[in-house]
Amino acid sequence: MKNRYFVLDALRGFALVNMILYHALWDVVNIFHADVPWFTSDGAHIWQQLICHTFILLSGFCWHFGKKKLKNGIIVLGASVIITAVTAVFMKNSIILFGVLCLLGSSMLLMIPLDKALKKINPFLGFAVFLLMFLLTKNISDGFIGIGETVLFEIPEDFYKNYLTAYLGFPFRGFYSADYFPIIPWLFLFVCGYYLNPVFSRLKLMKHLSSFRCRPLEFLGRHSLIFYMIHQPVVYGILLVIL
Repeated sequence: MKNRYFVLDALRGFALVNMILYHALWDVVNIFHADVPWFTSDGAHIWQQLICHTFILLSGFCWHFGKKKLKNGIIVLGASVIITAVTAVFMKNSIILFGVLCLLGSSMLLMIPLDKALKKINPFLGFAVFLLMFLLTKNISDGFIGIGETVLFEIPEDFYKNYLTAYLGFPFRGFYSADYFPIIPWLFLFVCGYYLNPVFSRLKLMKHLSSFRCRPLEFLGRHSLIFYMIHQPVVYGILLVIL
């Protein structure tokens, strides 16, 4: 395991555990119709956001390490297609269109042509610019550009037309997905992770990413795609038995 950054695997594994717990609670509330008021609280929303932010930032950070970037991106994007097909057949009321795997696979592929231009930008500046872009476009699915509830610019309704615009970040009226991560704004967060890698290198922080070991979390992190693909039916089966 020479030159392996164990902390990154452990962080991904930790995020995976939290994601499984969150989805289990989602099933309890939305499929088994249990009354769990906390699930709609700000705390639950922050928990969910921390999980997805961690996955996306880590994916951007680790993009530099991949030796088969095209193959890896196609595999992740292909996995997202399987998730969409399965949910469309067996969970029509909870179908997943343009979920997190679609976002990660698309971002991994888009970074291949973008890398040449992005690496010319100072990583500290690049991180700051794309973080600002992420924050400004976080609400485009709701029809505006702005930070939080502050509206800086309302987006014309003509942008919200079809599934292609929904994939890009402009969902049409009536569009639904149980897990929705469009290209905008989330690609910008992926790029933030991309820039964090050279930032860590310049600050000589990379050595610290090998200083911590938690083998169970590392194992989960190294095989996160497989566990992501199988966790929902396993969780559902367990809940079906105990509830």
